[in-house]
Amino acid sequence: MARVAGKVEDRRVLKLIRAYLSAGVMADGVKIEREEGTPQGSPLSPLLANIMLDDFDKELEQRGHRFVRYADDIRIYVGSERAGGRVFNAAAQFIEGRLKLKVNAKKSGVVPSTKQGLLGFRFFRRKGTDEIGVSVSPKALAAVKARIRERTVRHGGLPMPRRIGAINRFIAGWCAYFAFSEAQSQMANLDGWLRRRLRQAQWCEWKRIRTRFRNLRKLGVRYDKALRWANSRKGPWRLAASQMLQTTMPNAYWQRLGLIGFMGSYRHARRVWRTA
Repeated sequence: MARVAGKVEDRRVLKLIRAYLSAGVMADGVKIEREEGTPQGSPLSPLLANIMLDDFDKELEQRGHRFVRYADDIRIYVGSERAGGRVFNAAAQFIEGRLKLKVNAKKSGVVPSTKQGLLGFRFFRRKGTDEIGVSVSPKALAAVKARIRERTVRHGGLPMPRRIGAINRFIAGWCAYFAFSEAQSQMANLDGWLRRRLRQAQWCEWKRIRTRFRNLRKLGVRYDKALRWANSRKGPWRLAASQMLQTTMPNAYWQRLGLIGFMGSYRHARRVWRTA
């Protein structure tokens, strides 16, 4: 609190912060007193981390290190593994000795930058060069797919245009965050996967055989093929990858329904980022 008081002058704010820190936690309906640490997930945590680690930032700047810190998540970039070990030990000594904080031994260490992502980004070495590029991490890709699955459930209860509108809004924000990454191929792969999810959802929305037959005919499928596919016993996900549904519901079909997709949102975000 003394360190916080050096940054915050308003006594009401200091009183509120102290109340946050001294409040206990509920575990299985039982209040447990807490003597140290900040509430996990609280907006107070990154604020206090920035105050507590401000001196650490200045120390790294004085030593000429290249580093990134987001709240209590820190990356220091050096030229070799040997230098990494030396800097890691010095940084841990400063944090624990000067700031009286604990370094999480399980989450800390010396690793190549290409194996340790940061805030959803990952680093890679461009082929044939020593240059480092930035793309989307596998963990972030898995997370965005999970969010898209929620919006493309088989029986979502929303008309397809409204569902696509919600997907567009989500993707636009996600791509804006990753605008400066080199992720063209990743975005293209996501688009292909997204269209398959939408084809599956569309097929399930049609439900009955006669409805599927009628809609396939409207999309220009021959009578005999429409009849055969409408009566198919293959699962929706498998059918969504079939050539018949891919040609019946091509990219233009989804564009007419308003789908912008990952690549369209990513290209727009890149243009905005470059002119900002």
